[in-house]
Amino acid sequence: MCRNLVESDQNHTITIRTSGPEQTQSAGRVLGLHASAGSVFLLTGDLGAGKTCLTQGILWGLGGDEYARSPTFVLICEYYARLTLYHMDLYRLDSIDEIIDLGLDDYFLGDGVCVVEWADKGVDAFVGEHVNVVIEDTGNNNRKLTLSADSPRYSEMLGALNQEFSNPESASQSQPAKSEA
Repeated sequence: MCRNLVESDQNHTITIRTSGPEQTQSAGRVLGLHASAGSVFLLTGDLGAGKTCLTQGILWGLGGDEYARSPTFVLICEYYARLTLYHMDLYRLDSIDEIIDLGLDDYFLGDGVCVVEWADKGVDAFVGEHVNVVIEDTGNNNRKLTLSADSPRYSEMLGALNQEFSNPESASQSQPAKSEA
């Protein structure tokens, strides 16, 4: 299955299941380890689905040591690591015009990594290649993450994530070792 992900030039989609916030953070850590300048992650899911939890892992995978916090009221937070992480939250915005007025394309086309929570509110505002991440709460701290990309740029990243979570032992051992802020 990983071989097809890496070699395919069609849509790349994987689904993984996590049990507990540590595994969701571990999935994010893999994404962060494989992220490069200009990587964009568009997150969707209900309130409490685990979007910020996944973002924490991405930050840690980039080498950051902070806990990412939801930027619901400030809209964009910056975290400094191997690459700058721009963590955006569109929850409070009501129209595509408000989203476009933020000038997000400057971030998306820059040298950092962008993570956008509530991305479904601004689909028309996103330029360039990206990974769509749909997070579903399946009960008892379990999550279903469906990641899809429309370009081969993210194949290696999704392949690494698939490999990590194909082996349940390695996914459960890959817990974050960060101090609380």
